[in-house]
Amino acid sequence: MPCKLLEGISSREYSIYLPESYGKEKNKKYPVCYLLHGGNCSCTDWETYGNLRVVADSLINCGEMEEMIIVCPEGNKNNMIWFNASHWKYEDFFFLEFIPYIEKNYNVDARKESRFIAGYSMGGGASIVYGLSHPDKFSSVYSMSGYLRRQYLEFLKDDPSAEWRQQLVEDHNPIRTVNEISDGRVDAWKGVDWFIDCGDKDFTYEANIALVQAFRDKKVNYQLRIYGGGHDWNYWRPSLVRALKHMSDVYRSINRKK
Repeated sequence: MPCKLLEGISSREYSIYLPESYGKEKNKKYPVCYLLHGGNCSCTDWETYGNLRVVADSLINCGEMEEMIIVCPEGNKNNMIWFNASHWKYEDFFFLEFIPYIEKNYNVDARKESRFIAGYSMGGGASIVYGLSHPDKFSSVYSMSGYLRRQYLEFLKDDPSAEWRQQLVEDHNPIRTVNEISDGRVDAWKGVDWFIDCGDKDFTYEANIALVQAFRDKKVNYQLRIYGGGHDWNYWRPSLVRALKHMSDVYRSINRKK
């Protein structure tokens, strides 16, 4: 897609899953999930390691998932971060260019009720942050092993840009955001479905529990699931299944009420 808001970049890649029926009914609009990847990964990892197409096709065919467009943006190439930095306005790009581009070029139901966001690790943390910053945009936020605050990461030890990246993560720490909020945003957060999914051996476990406690203190409803596992694809593959089924349940519940 064409890109103007990322400095030095004129085009940006992404991956997209379209259900089998896509294009057969000209006027049909589909719910959409923005599925974010983790640090040092790419927009193709959900397909390469998570078997996204096979999982989505199977869940749709057996009736456990709504037909849905799933979009995987690229958040690693050039600068590995989902947030705005002084020289890299990724969050602006995501909301001002990327989502509008998807909604213009694909048969997307552009209502909040039909828009979802999910991700693992760095992408899980960004999903939470995006949901807190833009509660009017998403019906449900599903975080898998969310990287929520500064922690030591072995693969960043020789990366000269690691410090600014870690500082950006800490600047957007959603635990602190929820704990320190004192204005009307809490009511807006209560209009979002929050789901926290984390392994019991994951190095992000304590941070995710702290986020849950912050939600509890502010009386923001959430769901928490802890399963056996760590910070790897052995955990995220089944987590993807849970996420797609859950978001479909939310979509069906909202539409039943209408």
